Amino acid sequence: MLKGDEVSRIIEMAWEDRTPFEAIKVQFGLTEPEVIQLMRRNLKSKSFKLWRERVSGRATKHIALRSRDVIRGYAPTQYKHR
Repeated sequence: MLKGDEVSRIIEMAWEDRTPFEAIKVQFGLTEPEVIQLMRRNLKSKSFKLWRERVSGRATKHIALRSRDVIRGYAPTQYKHR
């Protein structure tokens, strides 16, 4: 059973373009279909639909499809330091 903060982190990782499903599997033990189910249960239907359209076929969400140029799980501009 996942805690609320873990569910929030999984949702955040699932929305991130450069975080592959395999990273979620390693960190939380959830497969891609399980992440999809979690997203379906925890997002409003419109948000879920937008997310599915966004990640479907996105090469950065699957390690096997990634370009070798993608070496980190987030874009350098994603986390701004003050």
